[in-house]
Amino acid sequence: MNEKLRVIISGGGTGGHIFPAISIANAIRQKQPDAEILFVGALGRMEMQRVPAAGYEIKGLPIQGFDRKNPLKNIKVLYLIWKSQRMARQIIKQFRPMVAVGVGGYASGPTLNKAAAMGIPCLIQEQNSYAGVTNKLLAKKAQTICVAYDDMERFFPKEKIIKTGNPVRQALLDTSISRNDIILSFGLDPQKKVVLLVGGSLGARTINESVMQHLDLVRESDVQFIWQTGKYYHTAIMEQLKKEGQPENLVVTDFISDMGAAYTAADLVISRAGASSISEFCLIGKPVILVPSPNVAEDHQTKNAMALVNKEAAIFVKDSEAPARLLELAIKTVNDNAKLNSLHTNILKLALPNSADIIADEVIKLAKWK
Repeated sequence: MNEKLRVIISGGGTGGHIFPAISIANAIRQKQPDAEILFVGALGRMEMQRVPAAGYEIKGLPIQGFDRKNPLKNIKVLYLIWKSQRMARQIIKQFRPMVAVGVGGYASGPTLNKAAAMGIPCLIQEQNSYAGVTNKLLAKKAQTICVAYDDMERFFPKEKIIKTGNPVRQALLDTSISRNDIILSFGLDPQKKVVLLVGGSLGARTINESVMQHLDLVRESDVQFIWQTGKYYHTAIMEQLKKEGQPENLVVTDFISDMGAAYTAADLVISRAGASSISEFCLIGKPVILVPSPNVAEDHQTKNAMALVNKEAAIFVKDSEAPARLLELAIKTVNDNAKLNSLHTNILKLALPNSADIIADEVIKLAKWK
């Protein structure tokens, strides 16, 4: 392939789509330093900030998802889909990609539809154990489908599937600071167990309520807690803690920028069950209690969680049951060394390393095929 490699990567909406997309782009650049990579995202979504911050150009489409509660609003959505298709066609004509990569999310639909119609080979990457609507629709037009779970032929043509795993943020794997130093940096005692609670960058109401309703359990335990509340909930939580008194063994922050360090500090993590997070826990062998969000399409987070639970690689707590039992279960689990060792051993078995490299190789193959 003498011509310079040109790749469009489309999708986003959440970190679970954006972080893998950026990891794939980085892996392509490592293999082909002069490759031209253009992202296509949805205007107003987080990829419009995160992708330029990672050093890549991005074009935005005005696309939105369907409103299931207010069907009349979907007249506008249909217009925006039509407009996004026209814009995607123009972007593709100008950029002339050799390959189009879709990672899920609103923008990947019109972008890969138009790419396929214009004869551009397409690769889609499905992060979840239950395929999203956009990727299911695109599967017929894609040459290659990269997945992270077994049994994905339920959704996609078997001959197109490659099990690659989900690319993760490389920084999570490159933490060089010792656990002791990290725990001391949080103002905690390295000799005591640590539970990390995370609900994503915006936070998770249920996980937050599970802490606030049981501050007495936190205070009375010999366990330490690092709690990322999310920016949306942080101010109200801090005001409530001022009234009720913040336990000395509870560190509260709105956002953790170095999640690799936080994972290193933790003996046990409490988290939602997004596909990217699960891939990270597998790669670092981190014992985890998963509280799947009920507010996602087709309840795919529960399906992600059960793929681990069925192999005794994680603990599952239903969102509606979390406020009543999550904290007590976490304290019991983190003090059970045999259980922690078992979870660590079993989740490590599910790790699929080098995912971004494998996907990048498939992208380059498709470019040569074209």
